[in-house]
Amino acid sequence: MRLRVRSSGARNRNAACDNAGMPSSLEDPRRFAEPAMARRDPLVEAAERSLAAGAASDAERIDARIDAALADLLVQGSGRKIASTFASAPSAVVARHLARRLVDAWTCASKCATSATLAISVFAIPVVIVAAGDADGGPLRVPGALADPAAAAAILSELGALRGNRTLTLASALAIPDAFAPERLPEWLAHQKLDDGELPRGIDIEPVSIAVAAGEERAVLRFVVGAALSAPGAQLFDADNTRWMTPFAAALRAQLAQRGATLLALPRHVQAPFSALMEGRAAHREIAAQLFASNAIRKFRGSVGEPDAVMSAHRCADARNGGELRLSLSSAFDERGAEGFRCPLYEWERVVDVGGMLKNLLRDCRITRVTVVPGVHPDLDASTGLRLFLRPDAVPARVASLH
Repeated sequence: MRLRVRSSGARNRNAACDNAGMPSSLEDPRRFAEPAMARRDPLVEAAERSLAAGAASDAERIDARIDAALADLLVQGSGRKIASTFASAPSAVVARHLARRLVDAWTCASKCATSATLAISVFAIPVVIVAAGDADGGPLRVPGALADPAAAAAILSELGALRGNRTLTLASALAIPDAFAPERLPEWLAHQKLDDGELPRGIDIEPVSIAVAAGEERAVLRFVVGAALSAPGAQLFDADNTRWMTPFAAALRAQLAQRGATLLALPRHVQAPFSALMEGRAAHREIAAQLFASNAIRKFRGSVGEPDAVMSAHRCADARNGGELRLSLSSAFDERGAEGFRCPLYEWERVVDVGGMLKNLLRDCRITRVTVVPGVHPDLDASTGLRLFLRPDAVPARVASLH
C-alpha cells in the first residue's frame, strides 16, 4: 500500500493554475434552509444577529446567550432540538457559527456535571484507518473494536496525552462518525454526570467492522472513545503534545491487524466529542483525497503521462445538504481512463477551504493543468446516467450549469 501524505512545505503559487478565463473559486452547491424556516428558530436568529453585529462586545454578548441556551439543551437531553437548529441554518456561515458555539456550550455544560472534588471528561480521538487488501487474497473485515484497550490507554497515560492525567479508560469498540452528531451529544454528556459520588457505567458503543475487498484501498474514519477522571476545571486537552501519537498508532495497528490486509492508523488530537467530529471529518476527507490522487496519478504516469485535473461543484441527492465537490483526473490520450473523487462538504465548512485543500493536493502532486469549472452541475451525465465527472474537453461546451 502506498499512501502519499502531503508535507507542509512552502507554497508555490505558480505550481497549479486555472485555465485562462476560468474563475479560481468554486460555487457552493449545497441547499440550506429557507429564510422563513430560519426565522422560526431563535438560536439561528441569534447567530445571524451575532454575525451582523457592528461591535465585538455586542457579538460576544449574543454568543454568550447562544452558548447558555445550547448548554441547557445538552443538559436537558434535547438532542433533537440541537439537530433541528442546525437544520434551520440558512447558510454555511450560520452553521459554522453555530458549530463554534456548540463547542463552547459543551464546555459550559460539562461544568454542571462536576462535583466539588471530581470531574469526568468524555473524550474522543479521531483515527483515520487506511486499509489495503492483498491483491491475491479474498474479502476480509477489519474489527471494529480494540483487542486490548487497557494497553492503548496506558500509552496515553504514560506519554501525557491528557496533560499528564493518568486516571483514564478507553472503550473497546471504535465509534463511527454518526455517534457524535449534534443530536447524540446529550448522551455523551450524560456519561460525565456524577451521581451520589459514583462513577457512571462504561460507555456502550456498537462496534462496526470495516469491509475490505481484495486489492482495495480505502480510508475509514473511526474514533477511540474514553473518559478521564480529574479535578474540576482541569484542562485535559493539549494540542501541542503529539509524542504519544506514533506509539499509539502502532498499538492500534497491531490490535486491528488482519492477515491479508495492510493497515495504517492515523490518530489526531484528543478532544471533546463534537470537536473530534469536526477535525476527524476533515482529516478523513484529506487522506481519502490523497489516497485517490496518488493511485490515479501513478496509473496515468505509468501509461499515458501527466493527467489533467478538473474541479467542479455538483448537486446530488445523496450528498450532505444536497451538494459536493468533485475532482476528476483524465488524459486526452485515454478517453476512457478518467478517475473521479467525490469530495463531501460538511455544514460548518466553507467551500473555499475545501477547494483549497484539493488545489494544494494537486500542487503537491505536481499537477499543473487544473481547470476550475464555474457554476453548479448535475449529479448524473444525461447521456450515460452515470456520475458526472468532467473532462477539460467537455467544459464548457458539453456541460450545462444548473445556474
